[in-house]
Amino acid sequence: MTFLKINVLSYLEASAARVPDRVCWADAASALTYREAWTAVCEMGAALSARLSAVNMPVCVLLRHDVTDLLAFFSIVYSGNFYVPIDPALPAVRLRSMLETLCPAAILTAGNDIDAGLTKDIPVISQQALRAEAPIPSAAAPWKQRKDTDLLYVIFTSGSTGEPKGVSICHRSVIDMVEQFMHAFAFADGTVWGNQAPFDFDVSVKDIYSSIMTGAQLVLIPKEYFSTPPRLLDYLCDKKVTNLTWAVSALTLVSALKGLNYRVPESVKRVMFSGEAMPPKQLRIWQEKLPEAKFVNLYGPTEITCNCTYFPIERQYEDSEKIPAG
Repeated sequence: MTFLKINVLSYLEASAARVPDRVCWADAASALTYREAWTAVCEMGAALSARLSAVNMPVCVLLRHDVTDLLAFFSIVYSGNFYVPIDPALPAVRLRSMLETLCPAAILTAGNDIDAGLTKDIPVISQQALRAEAPIPSAAAPWKQRKDTDLLYVIFTSGSTGEPKGVSICHRSVIDMVEQFMHAFAFADGTVWGNQAPFDFDVSVKDIYSSIMTGAQLVLIPKEYFSTPPRLLDYLCDKKVTNLTWAVSALTLVSALKGLNYRVPESVKRVMFSGEAMPPKQLRIWQEKLPEAKFVNLYGPTEITCNCTYFPIERQYEDSEKIPAG
């Protein structure tokens, strides 16, 4: 499959035309086909564009980690702007710093709240209101006028090595990275991506854009399921997830709590991990339970759009060994 795009929204548009009835995004409570997702994005994006007086501006999204987040992201792209995922549960001082740095054109919410004292002079727009307005999308939609060097999103770093900073990523950076990702791993047409990473963490970028580029299904896993491994594993099995691109901490939580003794998600064909060094002991548990699956160690900082190296795991490693980063 050849990808020659300028704006990431072209991938969603193309997949909606090619596999309109395939599930695009699913969470624990709902699902949207590609046709439904594309229609909603166009309608919400047109409504948002009518409300905003500028393009190439940051628009924040209060995260819920469900399908509404993805609708918000792509609606913002449709409007010719770029999105900034915001966890409303962060401390107020952190949120204030982020908003002061951004000076966003608006904040989108799907029902979750943020302290009104933090949002003075910033319009807070309900996604439900955008869906209700639903103007007819124009053939000259704002997203079609944008360049590949225009910003797609800003993700703030954790601040573990100093003051948190907003990392700006353009369309071309994501297109180049994910197209190479697709080339390196040749994901099957029927791949079902099991998304663990929060949307304000760059690991999620591979899930979001790899799936829409290939017309695959993206299954969002509720955060609370990771505190109850049986519930998590039942969900993976029921959704027939085939690819896990998870943080090391999420994988080791499952194996350390002996979740794989309860149930093995046998549909999983590839397990990719990053974020920190994988303990060989925990990796061996996954390898023994999924002997036919491929395992890959990924590495890369947020600033270079997720990953720059990878290492396929071809054997089991002893506790005294370190798994290469590629």
